Amino acid sequence: MAEAAPDRILYTCEDRIATLTLNRPDKLNAFDDEQVVQLRDALRRVDADEAAHVAIVTGAGRAFSSGADVHQRQLRKREELERYGGPQAPGANAGDLLSHSVNWKPVIAAVHGYGLGLALGLVLECDLIVAEAGTRFQITEVSRGLGGARQWGLMQLRGGGALADEVALTGRFFSAEEALAAGIVNRVAPAGEYLSVARELACEILKNPPLSVRATVRTRRWQIERLGREIAMQMQPWKLYLSEDFTEAARAFAEKREPAPFKGR
Repeated sequence: MAEAAPDRILYTCEDRIATLTLNRPDKLNAFDDEQVVQLRDALRRVDADEAAHVAIVTGAGRAFSSGADVHQRQLRKREELERYGGPQAPGANAGDLLSHSVNWKPVIAAVHGYGLGLALGLVLECDLIVAEAGTRFQITEVSRGLGGARQWGLMQLRGGGALADEVALTGRFFSAEEALAAGIVNRVAPAGEYLSVARELACEILKNPPLSVRATVRTRRWQIERLGREIAMQMQPWKLYLSEDFTEAARAFAEKREPAPFKGR
């Protein structure tokens, strides 16, 4: 009998606020397929939980998340990448975690340390964002050869403007403070207080009629899903996950070395 997967996501609910904690701290909460699946299930649990009216997604340990687990998701064999249509296994696509709701409850990201790549995409999809002072974000897909179009689009939807353009093309780190100035995050919290500030925001939401809040959430997420589909339609024909540059970038990261000069193929 197969051994049950460890709990990659911890779920608690108190005072109508559900807290979902990414629980792979030894890997900086990097997302393997199992963690994506468990987060999807936890979000569906929030959606169905009558005791939960607002959710907070946060991370255990030193960081919210370092993004995708490169060793599992980006170093797949070529035949797997072709069969799956990308680095994700079937049912483990992190790009649509919030778009399959029924009750449309708001989700707040409470971020600290790092929010990179896949994790940045998740954060940007959340309805509100609280980041601890000094948190660092990055569209890692740029340097890995996958392209930063999705995160760029989500940042632009939030009003990210010139900062979104710059970080999507350079792949550089940007800070919580830069993100706040660009209107991408809602609050920058003092050190150690990001979860408390997220709960304060949740309590402000809870003062309102739930159905009016959820109607707004549903409209916002519909816009996100529409944008995501448009970007996917433009990006998919490139099949960047099959390029030589993607393979080299992933291997270089895993081997902790500088990548060889990229070839544009």
